[in-house]
Amino acid sequence: MKAAYYPGKGQPIVIEEIADPEPGPGQIVIKVHRCGICGTDLSMTRGEMWDYGAGQFGHEYAGEIVALGKGVEGLRIGGKISVLPSGACGHCAGCAGGNHILCNNAEGAMRGFAEYAALAANIAVPLPDSLSMADGALVEPLAVSLYGVGRSAMKAGDNVVVLGGGTVALYTIYWARRLGARRIVALSRSDRRRELCLAMGADAFVQFGENELAETTEALGGPADVVFECVGTEGMLAKSVMHAKLYGHVTSLGFCTGMDPVMPAMASYKCVTMQFLVGYTMREFLYIADQADKGHVDPKLIVTSDIPLADLPATMTALRGPNTETKVHVLC
Repeated sequence: MKAAYYPGKGQPIVIEEIADPEPGPGQIVIKVHRCGICGTDLSMTRGEMWDYGAGQFGHEYAGEIVALGKGVEGLRIGGKISVLPSGACGHCAGCAGGNHILCNNAEGAMRGFAEYAALAANIAVPLPDSLSMADGALVEPLAVSLYGVGRSAMKAGDNVVVLGGGTVALYTIYWARRLGARRIVALSRSDRRRELCLAMGADAFVQFGENELAETTEALGGPADVVFECVGTEGMLAKSVMHAKLYGHVTSLGFCTGMDPVMPAMASYKCVTMQFLVGYTMREFLYIADQADKGHVDPKLIVTSDIPLADLPATMTALRGPNTETKVHVLC
């Protein structure tokens, strides 16, 4: 089969021919249909401090079961699934909180950029007939934002600011709207995704600039109860504090891999609570598989391109520069 391979240390991604996987005990093999390119894929294949290391990758994927290993129950050949791409040992502190991403003991399943993938059956999430493979490949990014909004301090009736216009920001807007935010302002450096932000549920869109605080406060009808930082670049934490109200909350989902300074005095004089989150639990995946077709908007609106696996290396290079894409799906 063909699979994408990252040699590590910032070296170019290649498409290799490797052996088809066989299911071990408790495993399944799927024919991968789609895998989304994530911002993390771009940042962690640059060869910087935070790096995937050599190996296969791809974690936003869905496919069809083609083989069952010994002892697998509750799944069937031909069944459609989405994948929670992190295993769980069930015994560590990360697993105690239900967050597979924080488990360092179990084998992961970041093998979505390939024609086939073997994975533990207990991280397969069956998809109902109402959901397509494109829907299935969006369950993982939807889960990131659902986990973030659900674990934040946001309550129904709160005013919310979301920094950013990428996938995590768009789906944070989506879930904040579904979970009862009173008003939502999307705040971004570019107005390229204005319409998508509004479609996902934002009441207003404001560009970064000298008047952004006044414009945002006016659009909300007051200061923000909760600010979601979904950009992940330097300066965004300080900007989040600026937009938070007195005794407000900042939840960072941007996963910045560099230093992002905050002036403690500014945060202290607002008594701002700051929170940093990554990952999700199986509960988010199961909820999305059951509820994704019942929302106020189709989450697939963010998918801007479908490409073949052979085009992945060149596409990732292009996505690191100026581009017009939001979410690119690789058809494996």
